[in-house]
Amino acid sequence: MSGRRGSLLLLGVAFAVVGLAALFASGESERPTTIDDRAHEIASGLRCPVCQNLSVADSPSRLAGEMLDEIETQLRAGRAPEQVRAFFVQRYGEWILLAPTRRGLNLLPWLVPVIGVLAGTAIWASLVRHRVASDGGSATSSERSRIERELRGLEEPG
Repeated sequence: MSGRRGSLLLLGVAFAVVGLAALFASGESERPTTIDDRAHEIASGLRCPVCQNLSVADSPSRLAGEMLDEIETQLRAGRAPEQVRAFFVQRYGEWILLAPTRRGLNLLPWLVPVIGVLAGTAIWASLVRHRVASDGGSATSSERSRIERELRGLEEPG
């Protein structure tokens, strides 16, 4: 029974660690205060149409520079970050967003890892429970005698 408690304790600790990591990762940092900082934050979430594996903030392309200038212009005009993002989504489609919105089919990339972890944990717990139930947690008499023979073979002659 202590093996089962240990497994449950380990599972609980694992869930706590994953939960805390998710909490810290999703925590919001300080909000940018300057126009440049806000523009960089918005540009970090937009995909560069030229070098598609980079954000607009990280891309060296001329188009990314023009997009960054446009972001700054719109922020100076008083538009909110959501409005600036909506401008680029309207112009390029949702593809321009590096992180998909969390609705409709776009929920799939957000849910698959969570479902995978839950399914893996359930399978692992089921296998551990099945093994403990079938073994009874103790060795058979033939296993005990084999272990004793092997231990006697390991003892140094005295």
